[in-house]
Amino acid sequence: MTAQGLLGRCAGTPHSLSLVDFEVQAKQNSMAPYHIRKYRESDRTQVVDVFSQAFEEFPPLTFRHILKLPRTLVLLLGVPFALFLVSGSWLLALVASLTLLTALRFLSKCPWTEFRVVSLRTDMSDITKFYLSEPGSCFWVAEAEGQVVGMVGVLPVEERPLRKERLELFHLCVALEHRGQGIAKALVRTVLQFARDQGYSQVILSTSVLQHSALALYQRMGFQESHQFFFRPSWRLADIRSVVFVYHLPSAQASQAQE
Repeated sequence: MTAQGLLGRCAGTPHSLSLVDFEVQAKQNSMAPYHIRKYRESDRTQVVDVFSQAFEEFPPLTFRHILKLPRTLVLLLGVPFALFLVSGSWLLALVASLTLLTALRFLSKCPWTEFRVVSLRTDMSDITKFYLSEPGSCFWVAEAEGQVVGMVGVLPVEERPLRKERLELFHLCVALEHRGQGIAKALVRTVLQFARDQGYSQVILSTSVLQHSALALYQRMGFQESHQFFFRPSWRLADIRSVVFVYHLPSAQASQAQE
């Protein structure tokens, strides 16, 4: 089943496509080495694997990011030098440098480990319950050769006045070996079409400043940066900011006029 065809089946969503849209979609799906469909409970193990593997990329990026911070350079140079001045031992200064680097490497893992654990204990612990039990929510997977290679979920924002206006995107992930095939873009387009059909006016999401490819993707697709924040105090220590993006959907009247 195609990505667009699934939109109408997520949490009881009505859906319609123009003839032109359907023809373009059919052409794209016939060429693509993957297809997007609604999540099934049998996908859980593969989804968790893709989700967990994605976090293996971030500690090395974070470590390099931390090393470039001015305060880190002062720490790495100042502490060993101070120890050498006090003790006169280059060996002690070297041990101090290695100890500091080990501590920073450990620190670079903490934010991502924390986020993964929290996610696996909350919404990712029961995807069907969190994403497929209420109107206005859904979870899709990208499948290639019988394997889940990508995923994305959406939920209405928690603030009650905005629940019917804003849809929030979560956990956009694509397996490393399947990137460069347009899967992430197709998943985001699926989300935007779903939001449009549900009558939302905005799609929002947050991602870290270290995820450069994700930042570029969202900007190319028309998302606009709203603000930045620190997800947890531990993220502040590593100076890892989360960036909030907003996609403004056209009103129902404007969409009908365009069609």
